[in-house]
Amino acid sequence: MEHAFVTVGSGAIPALDIDPFSNDFLADPYPHHEAMRESGAVFYLSRYGIYGMARYTDVVAALTDWQTYCSGRGVGLSDFAHEAPWRPPSLLLETDPPVHDRTRKLMASVVSNQALKDARPIWREKAERLAEQLATARSFDAVTDLAEVYPLRVFPDAIGLQDEGREHLLPYAAATFNAFGPRNALFAQANANAADAIPWIAQACQRASLKPGGWGMAVYDAVDRGECSAPEAERLVRSFLSAGIDTTVNGIANMMHAFVEFPEQWRRLRADPGLSKRAIEEALRWGSTVQTFFRTTTKTVEIGGHAIPEGSKVLLFLAAANRDPRRWKDAAQFDVARQAGSHAGFGFGIHRCLGQMVARLEMELVLDALLPRIVSLERAGAVKWRLNNTLRAVSSLPIEIHAAR
Repeated sequence: MEHAFVTVGSGAIPALDIDPFSNDFLADPYPHHEAMRESGAVFYLSRYGIYGMARYTDVVAALTDWQTYCSGRGVGLSDFAHEAPWRPPSLLLETDPPVHDRTRKLMASVVSNQALKDARPIWREKAERLAEQLATARSFDAVTDLAEVYPLRVFPDAIGLQDEGREHLLPYAAATFNAFGPRNALFAQANANAADAIPWIAQACQRASLKPGGWGMAVYDAVDRGECSAPEAERLVRSFLSAGIDTTVNGIANMMHAFVEFPEQWRRLRADPGLSKRAIEEALRWGSTVQTFFRTTTKTVEIGGHAIPEGSKVLLFLAAANRDPRRWKDAAQFDVARQAGSHAGFGFGIHRCLGQMVARLEMELVLDALLPRIVSLERAGAVKWRLNNTLRAVSSLPIEIHAAR
C-alpha cells in the first residue's frame, strides 16, 4: 500500500488515509490491519490526527507501559484533559495508579478464584441445559440462540441484578463501546438504542437495587469497610455491566464463528478435548472481541525511529497484533493446538481486563457442554455483523449441526 508521510520533529511518519471507524473498515478490518502493520511500527491516521500501532511487539509494549501511555485521559478518541467524558470515567479502565491500584484490588477480591469456583456448578448446569436444548435441533443461530442467551442466564444473577429490565444490558454495553470511537453514526444509533437502558443501568447499580449475596453487593460491602465511597461503588458495579456481558457474548460468538469457518478444528477438538483451553485462547486471538483501545502519551516517545509528541492519542490495534505474522505463524488460520495464551485480546499490564477469567470460564463451560453433543457443524446462512467502534461483534450466525446419538 502506498502512503504519504507526516513530518513530526525531525522525522517523517507514514500517514495513512484509513478510517478505522468506517463501516467498510469495521465490516472487514483484516486487509486494513495488514496495511497498517506493513507501514511501520507507528503510523499517523490523518483523518483523526492520531497515531496508531498494529504490530504485536509495539502494541504489547505500549499496553504494559502505563507511565508513558496513560489511560487516565481516556481509552477512547476523546482526551479527558481537553474534553468532558460522556459519562463519569471508569475507575478501572480510565484511571491510572494510585486510584487504579486501589479499585482494581477491591474488584479482584470480589471476582476472586473462590468466587468463580463457587459459581462454576450452577454455570455448568445452565450450560449443559442450554446445550442439550440446542443439540435437539438440526440448526440454530450461534448468536441469538447461544452467545446472547448463556451469559444473560448466568452473569446478571452473579452480580445480583434485579430481574426486571435485564434486556437493557446488551444495548447499554454496545453504546459504551461505541463511545470509545468518534461521534459517528454508529455512536448516535447506539445511544438512541440505549435511551431507556442508560437510566436503567444508573438505577440498577445502586445499593438498594442489588440482591444480597451477589458480586454487586460485595462491592458495596467495601464501602462499609472504608475501602471506597458509595459513588465509587456505583461506578464499579457499572463496570461489571459495561464489560461483563457484551464482550463475553462476542467471545462465544466469535469462537463459534471460528469453528464454522474451520470445521475440521471442531472434529480435531472432539478427538482431543484436552485442547479445549488452547482452543479458547486461540479463538480469542483469531477473532479478537475488543479490536482497539486508545492511550495518551505522557511524554515524547520514540517508536521505530519516529518521535510521538507528548499528549498524543495513540490507537492500539489489539486485533491486528493478534494476527501479526511477525508473532504468529499462519496468523489467519484458526488452530486449536496453537499456544496462543500470549494474545493481546484482553490487553496487557495493569489494565488487563479484570473480567477475563469470567469470560474464559463461560466460554469453557459452553464449549465443554457442546463438544460431546455435536459431532460436526457448518454454516447454514450468511454471517452478519453488528458494527461497533470498538468491538468485533457477530449479530447472526446460522449453523447446522449433526448431533451425537
